[in-house]
Amino acid sequence: MTWFDAIIIAIVEGITEFLPISSTGHMIIAQHLLGIPSSDFLHLYIVNIQFGAILSVVFLYFKHFFKSIDFYVKLFVAFIPAAIVGFIFGKHIDVLLDSVWVVSIALVAGGIVFLYVDKWFTQNTYQGEPSYFNSFVIGVFQCIALIPGVSRSAATIIGGLTQKLHRKAAAEFSFFLAVPTMFAASAYKLYNTHQLIQSQQIHFLLVGNLVSFVVGMLAIKFFIYFLTRYGFWLFGWYRIIVGSILIILLSFGYKLNLV
Repeated sequence: MTWFDAIIIAIVEGITEFLPISSTGHMIIAQHLLGIPSSDFLHLYIVNIQFGAILSVVFLYFKHFFKSIDFYVKLFVAFIPAAIVGFIFGKHIDVLLDSVWVVSIALVAGGIVFLYVDKWFTQNTYQGEPSYFNSFVIGVFQCIALIPGVSRSAATIIGGLTQKLHRKAAAEFSFFLAVPTMFAASAYKLYNTHQLIQSQQIHFLLVGNLVSFVVGMLAIKFFIYFLTRYGFWLFGWYRIIVGSILIILLSFGYKLNLV
């Protein structure tokens, strides 16, 4: 991995972490388009720089994180399902990180869902925090996002919508839930692979997290602005188009620089 590669992937992470288009899927696509060989450090990098992006949530919603203990309990309740599933099936999930086929199919499937989401949940008006039960259901939806290409934000936002949350409230709770989820994933991955990290790679991680932090703040502001005015349809079509192009390329034998 070069500095150029590291910065490009970090920019992709910052843009896509909070958009319902799959940050992991887009980083995998970027990896193959850049021709970066798969490695333990690359897998660590893809997971770890998500930490920088989630810090942008803490920065932009700073006051919310001092609102009440109840807020943290709800995040914990929502965090538990994916934590358990991720711990049990972590090695299997790592295998999926090398599959552009999985990402492509998940992008298209999720895109089709998003074309209808605005019609399905037109009556949602609740703009407060979810209940404990609502939080748990959203956490169960987050488990689906362990499949690359599904999108953590897409899964949790849809989970929030099924619990009658207004789309802005669902999106913001998705942002908040990203903090413990991505922190745990980053810390766990770093703990398991820290002995393999070389000195220059530490610099890659630091710069990657900084870039994803700055870009993530811009992405959050754009997403909330667009979502409250126009809904999900654009993200749905984007997912379908990107996923379909990838499926066509793979079907005709184009390997996307798989190594």
